[in-house]
Amino acid sequence: MKNKQVIFKDWGLIDYKEAWDKQETLFAETVNLKIEIRNHQAGTEGNEIDEDKPTDNYLIFCEHPHVYTLGKSGKPEHLLLDENGLKEKHASYYPINRGGDITYHGPGQIVSYPILDLDNFFTDIHLYLRTLEEAVILTLADYGLKAGRYAGYTGVWFDADNDNDKARKICALGVRCSRWVTMHGLAFNINTDLDYFKNIVPCGIDDKAVTSMQKELGHAVDINGVKKILKQHISVLFNMEIL
Repeated sequence: MKNKQVIFKDWGLIDYKEAWDKQETLFAETVNLKIEIRNHQAGTEGNEIDEDKPTDNYLIFCEHPHVYTLGKSGKPEHLLLDENGLKEKHASYYPINRGGDITYHGPGQIVSYPILDLDNFFTDIHLYLRTLEEAVILTLADYGLKAGRYAGYTGVWFDADNDNDKARKICALGVRCSRWVTMHGLAFNINTDLDYFKNIVPCGIDDKAVTSMQKELGHAVDINGVKKILKQHISVLFNMEIL
């Protein structure tokens, strides 16, 4: 049974490790339920279980205090700070289990963690990433900003097609998927302090700039308004029923 209902949660400003642990709990609950159902269907699970019980889906928004995270394919040397440098910047650092290289999270940035059972939507991880990108592109368009994709890279960019020397990234993506259940997600720069990106090689790309809505528009943006629009675009593109 496909469950298109998605539980929305806004965790506000939350420590990265706390959010990661909460994600892992929700992720594990969904994965374990799928394993139990599959084992029961295969006759290898003795416990009674409702095979028609739908798996839960979650869409989480939050912001983090200053933190750098390194994905599985990342290189530790892409963090340009030592332990003392991190302390001076009041930042933390975590190697984590998502895809991608290194990125920065901080106040003024929308971080979205969709914990979805893609069996409820579509089982195509590339389509999943492109759909998240499209939600951000449409959100920016609602503010009069024309963004798009950069061939060969994930995320959302400005001027990637017109002039690669001017290409700049506004949203990074990095996900984990197991048994078609997703976690981690996207980081969308709204009023982000972009100086923190100078302490890393963002996503392993050393010759491209990063940007924010504030920088592109020339003024600060109501982040709650952006969240509302982004949530709406995600729900429409995935054909979700947001709870």
